[in-house]
Amino acid sequence: MPIRVMVVDDSAFMRKLIGEILSKQSDIDVVQTARNGADALEKLEQFEVDVITLDVEMPILGGLETLQQIMATRPIPVVMLSSVTKRGSDITMKALSYGAVDFLPKPSGAISLDLDTIGDALVNKVRGAYQAKLMKPQVQVHLDKTHLDKPYSSSPSFAGASNLVIVIGSSTGGPRALEQVFLALPADLRAGIVVIQHMPKGFTRSFAERLNTLSHVYVKEAENGDRIENGKALIAPGNFHMEVDNGKRIRLNQNPPVQFLRPNIDVTMLCLPPLFGKRMIGVILTGMGRDGATGMAAIKQAGGLAIAQDKASSTIYSMPRVIFEEGLADYVLPIDRIGESIVKLTNRF
Repeated sequence: MPIRVMVVDDSAFMRKLIGEILSKQSDIDVVQTARNGADALEKLEQFEVDVITLDVEMPILGGLETLQQIMATRPIPVVMLSSVTKRGSDITMKALSYGAVDFLPKPSGAISLDLDTIGDALVNKVRGAYQAKLMKPQVQVHLDKTHLDKPYSSSPSFAGASNLVIVIGSSTGGPRALEQVFLALPADLRAGIVVIQHMPKGFTRSFAERLNTLSHVYVKEAENGDRIENGKALIAPGNFHMEVDNGKRIRLNQNPPVQFLRPNIDVTMLCLPPLFGKRMIGVILTGMGRDGATGMAAIKQAGGLAIAQDKASSTIYSMPRVIFEEGLADYVLPIDRIGESIVKLTNRF
C-alpha cells in the first residue's frame, strides 16, 4: 500500500508543487491537501493519513500549533517545511521538540518556485518519516532568566583545553534526543563536547541556542578557532565538516560530502584519536544510514568508550544499530539514561 500523505500549506501553488513531486513516486499517494492547520485538523477526522508535510508559518492556525494538536490527539509522523530565516529556524527547532519527525527548508522562501531542486530530499524525508517511531512530545523545560542568559566562562579549575572529549553523532530524531542528553549534563562536566547533527545550513545556530537555554553546559554553533573545553559543547554548522587541530581547536571546511553528508560524523571522529588517545567517549544516537561507524571503530581501537542508543527509544534505529551489530558498543542505552551515563563515565578517566 502506498504511503498516504497530506500536504498542508497556505499557498495553493506550493500545495500543487509538493503534491506533484510526491505523487510521481509509485510508493506515495497524496490523499489530501489543506490550506492551513484548522483545515488539516478537520480533514484528519475524515481521512486516513500516514505522513503529513506541514508548513511552519500559516494563517489561522500555524504549523507549531497544528503540530501540537496532532501529537496530542492523533499522533502522525510530520515533516515540517520551513523557510531559512531566524524565525523559521527557531520555530522548526521547537517543532522537532514537540514531536515532528524531520524538517526540510524551502530553497527560496515561502513560495519556492525551485522546489524541484529539493524534490529527492522531500521524497526521502517522507519515506523516512513513514518508517519512524513516534516519540511522546517532550516536557517543556522552563528556566529562570539567570539561566537563560548565562554567559560562558571556563571554570578556573578546568581552564584550558580539555583532555577528555565526548563526541556525539545523530541524524533523524537527533534534536529531540540531544535535548534529553543535554538536560542531564552538569555545568562542571569534566569533558569537552563536540556534536555532529545532520542538519542543513541556517538551522544549526538556532539549534545550538535552543540547547544552550535547556542545558547547564554552554552550547554554541562551532566557529573556526573554538577550543574544546570542559563544560562547553560545540555543534558542527550545517554544510561544514568539523575537524580538530593539534591545539584542540575547531577547523571547519567544505571538502566534498562524505556518504552524501556534510557535516559527516566520521570526519570528526577520525581526527580525535591522535589528540585524545583513549580519553574519548563516542555516542551514536538515532538516525538513518551508517555514518559514525568508521569513526567509532577508530575510537574503540584507541581505547575509547562507545555508547549507542537503543532500538526502543530511537526514532530511526539505523545508525546505532550498525554500531551494535559491528560489535563496537560498550553500552546500548535508552535515551533517558545516556546523559547520566556520560557523566558517570567521565569520572572513570
